[in-house]
Amino acid sequence: MTLFARMLILRGRPFQLFIEDICRDVYRSDPKWKIILLRYFNPVGAHPSGKIGEDPSGVPNNLMPFVQQVAVGRRPHLTIFGTDYKTKDGTGVRDYIHVVDLADGHIAALRKLDAPDIGCEVYNLGTGKGTSVLEMVTAFEKASGKKIPLVKAGRRPGDAEIVYASTAKAERELNWKAKFGIEEMCRDQWNWASKNPYGYSSPDAHNGTK
Repeated sequence: MTLFARMLILRGRPFQLFIEDICRDVYRSDPKWKIILLRYFNPVGAHPSGKIGEDPSGVPNNLMPFVQQVAVGRRPHLTIFGTDYKTKDGTGVRDYIHVVDLADGHIAALRKLDAPDIGCEVYNLGTGKGTSVLEMVTAFEKASGKKIPLVKAGRRPGDAEIVYASTAKAERELNWKAKFGIEEMCRDQWNWASKNPYGYSSPDAHNGTK
């Protein structure tokens, strides 16, 4: 029996740990189970073809969809929450991973499930490197040729200062490592956004008309 799960990571709520505990309990109840849990960090970018990309419904809940919507003119500016962190430029630092690398991580995990007696294992899928909000914005501006207007705001409750992955276990046991840097992430995100400024829908749908 196998189980392949990804983590639900919501700010301030340890749902991912709850899911991991459930899966460990399942394995303890019956060691025949083979379980792999993947901890996603911050997926960004798009397929290099520009045909598949992120199109969140409603208000996005992470950085890069906001950035791309500003770049294509759907939003007037990007709000940065917290500019006084103890980081190189005062903005929060996160581990961003290209969606293609993330997909490759899933394939590596599925292959691992073919091995005997793997038990219940958890792997981090990230680059192992931290990038600040301003660094991501600058990289996107370079990739797109667009200036992203910024508005500074206070910190949001529950936001961490610096978060990035330890990927050594995934590299060692899954034979997987992220290949793409923030330049490629922003290049592919802009390629998608510039070709599909309204995602998979039409401008009329976003304007509330038929």
